[in-house]
Amino acid sequence: MSALDNVRIGAALAASHCNMARAVATMKELVANGADVTPIVSQSLMQETTRFGTPEHWRNEILETTGREPLTRIPEVEPSGPKHWFDVVLVMPCTGNTLAKLANAINDSPVTMAVKAQWRNGRPVVLAITSNDLLGMNAVNLGRLLAVRNLYFIPFGQDDPVNKPRSLDAHVELAVPAVLAALQGEQIQPMLVPWG
Repeated sequence: MSALDNVRIGAALAASHCNMARAVATMKELVANGADVTPIVSQSLMQETTRFGTPEHWRNEILETTGREPLTRIPEVEPSGPKHWFDVVLVMPCTGNTLAKLANAINDSPVTMAVKAQWRNGRPVVLAITSNDLLGMNAVNLGRLLAVRNLYFIPFGQDDPVNKPRSLDAHVELAVPAVLAALQGEQIQPMLVPWG
């Protein structure tokens, strides 16, 4: 029996193209631990080609990993609330842009829709934050979300304090224990974990 057997996870991927390989690897780990993963993907990831890959590449990686086509539009994700699709929603990567939207109740993407739908049911949401300004202009939004009920964080730290002193990044290798803790209504500790 695996740690996440039959746990229904909405894996919501915000538009951090440079973190897509980590997000796919984390989804593979969730699936390997028995989770039933539904991918929810920012439209930008399915439209923009970057040096990190094409939309077709990431769509194929996600489909191969989860066995499901990614949900990419708000109307596709909206039923997840009234139909109680997910036991937990994991936002990875959670960019500074997405974090700011969540902190200010802005719902304009499949990712923010998944979180809003989950919160309406009082169910857990886990964030894997990653941004170069979370200890800068976005710190106020991080502070606001740290106090939100049913919101949990994968432990995070400063990934490069010398060259990027305002940057924070989640330790996605702790995704499985963080999700398990959130399902019990607990924040995995310590939340702040050094890098390196």
